[in-house]
Amino acid sequence: MLRLAAFAVTSALATAAAGPLPPLPLGQLLAAPDRLTMTMADTGNRQLDREYTLECGPVGGDHPEAEGACARLDELAEEGRNPFAPVPPDQICTKQYGGPATARVTGTWNGRKVNATFRRTDGCEIKRWDELEPLLPSGRS
Repeated sequence: MLRLAAFAVTSALATAAAGPLPPLPLGQLLAAPDRLTMTMADTGNRQLDREYTLECGPVGGDHPEAEGACARLDELAEEGRNPFAPVPPDQICTKQYGGPATARVTGTWNGRKVNATFRRTDGCEIKRWDELEPLLPSGRS
């Protein structure tokens, strides 16, 4: 009985000496992870022409470069950029053609719904695609 009392007092003193616990990041605990689905087509590589899933926070899914893709999305978020925004209609783009590859990205990123289409039909679209590598596997054909 005396040992149990000594243990209780020692535990209480150790807890008090450590100080109060920091508050739980409740918003982070309740937030759903980023979850995206990429559908690739006409890349010229039958292994790439398929659907990929990606989860970030924690990293998961069947994306072949999940860690790198999540890291790239984190970089873009830190820069305050929305990589899924379309090319502005008044943007002047070069008339180069990067091939018939297409990608559709749907899901949730950074708390926002995503429904974006990517092509390699001109310089602006090629740049937009390339800025998302490795999220979008190389669509160069």
